[in-house]
Amino acid sequence: MSVSRGSKAPSTVDTLDAEHNSVSRDGVDRRGFLKCMAWAGTGLVWTFSGGIPESRLFGQTPKTSKPADFSFVQISDSHIGFNKPANADVTATLQAALAKIDGASVRPDFLIHTGDLTHSSKPVEFDTLSQLLGSKRQVFYVPGEHDTSVDDGKMYLERYGKGTQGNGWYSFDHKGVHFIGLNNVEQLEGMGKLGQPQLDWLTKDLHGVKSSTPVVLFAHIPLWAVYPAWGWGTSDSEQAFASLKRFGSVTVLNGHIHQVMQKVEGNVAFHTAMSTAFPQPAPGAAASPGPLKLPADKLKDALGITDVSFVAQHHSLAVVDASLSGTPA
Repeated sequence: MSVSRGSKAPSTVDTLDAEHNSVSRDGVDRRGFLKCMAWAGTGLVWTFSGGIPESRLFGQTPKTSKPADFSFVQISDSHIGFNKPANADVTATLQAALAKIDGASVRPDFLIHTGDLTHSSKPVEFDTLSQLLGSKRQVFYVPGEHDTSVDDGKMYLERYGKGTQGNGWYSFDHKGVHFIGLNNVEQLEGMGKLGQPQLDWLTKDLHGVKSSTPVVLFAHIPLWAVYPAWGWGTSDSEQAFASLKRFGSVTVLNGHIHQVMQKVEGNVAFHTAMSTAFPQPAPGAAASPGPLKLPADKLKDALGITDVSFVAQHHSLAVVDASLSGTPA
């Protein structure tokens, strides 16, 4: 998705309306969809059944009666150490997210954290995060730019990057699904960037994977052009997806923008996650991105809950939003 250059940048709503004529063939009203996708709760449970990914809220009953092959939880942008008015206690909101995970009727196989674990890459912030997550949970990480800004990611790699390649990229297989963790925050040039060494490694990693295998990619900055004017995209992502064309089911998980947005393109489903720390403006809704302070009585209206499910092969997308205050999102 491209952003035209004019006196006023179009919003993501307007861009998607132009691309999808408001109501697309999968039956989703894109204008209504994006208006109520501002911020969404504290995490999502992802399940795989027969290779088909589906996401839902913590504790929410799955839509289908078919048992899942397995589930995992995505959290993002904890920003431990942040203490500005947008959220003076990010530790507490991360604890709330983890309490929901622990209280789920079915324990997820693992967690994926899509970056910005900390706010300033300080040892005490990494210590706090490790204490909160504990040693009993299996967590797979990728770094955000806030985790690598001080020492080029050396502390992050020492703590969370053991056994990874290059600046922290890696892959693993779990119950028939191939997972790939990427680092697109080391070579920031306005937008995220993977770099040629990582792209070469990705091609090599996928070489031995059958095209029928579901693939899940996760990185911090979106791997699709959410809003390039704010750097919300990855400049060389098209090169990465050239290696993924032959796969029937590809799911891409990102963070960074602190709000839920989705795009389904062919057999690739893109999903950006909410933050556990603070909201950011919708694309183009402010002069620049950054922590968004809301009145105390409006915060629960902005921190909502979102249930999103999709079947990649059929391009279907279903979204249900509700705010934490109980009012319609």
